[in-house]
Amino acid sequence: MSATPSTPKEDRRAEAERDDEVLFLLFSSPYPWSVEELARELDDACAPDRVARLAAAGLVHRLGEFVFPTRAARRARELYRPY
Repeated sequence: MSATPSTPKEDRRAEAERDDEVLFLLFSSPYPWSVEELARELDDACAPDRVARLAAAGLVHRLGEFVFPTRAARRARELYRPY
């Protein structure tokens, strides 16, 4: 049985969903998470890549190994997910 190849649009959507998992964890706690904690919680060795993408987009700050959401990310969350 062969899997159907994914399209670039599907790949971007899946990547965005994985990045959103990181943001969800960061928003769920008032304290910063370490990249190692995120990887362990998500059971994903690619967590450092996710954090790097989010940092490049200006959605998280990094302080050493610790990560926390930017004010812009928090405000966007309020605007688009008011729950």
